Amino acid sequence: MLKSCKKALRISSSNVAFDDEIQDLIIAAKRDLNITGIINIEEKDPLIKQAIIMYCKANFGLDNKDSEKYKNTYEILKNRLSLCGEYIE
Repeated sequence: MLKSCKKALRISSSNVAFDDEIQDLIIAAKRDLNITGIINIEEKDPLIKQAIIMYCKANFGLDNKDSEKYKNTYEILKNRLSLCGEYIE
């Protein structure tokens, strides 16, 4: 998941300077999904993967002019996942 998030954030895979921060965001995204009632958090699932990436894009960096857009996308996706029996059972 780290590699996918770095790619989405346009960070070179060889650049490890932000790995800890991004890994913390991945963990936070999973925890946030879990708190919402989503228990099937499989990183290979395209919707879960996209939700984690949107969370990272919304929360990475201090000067992120698009953070609100990504946050809204994450919230919409999280809400839809929480209404789907496949993810909450």
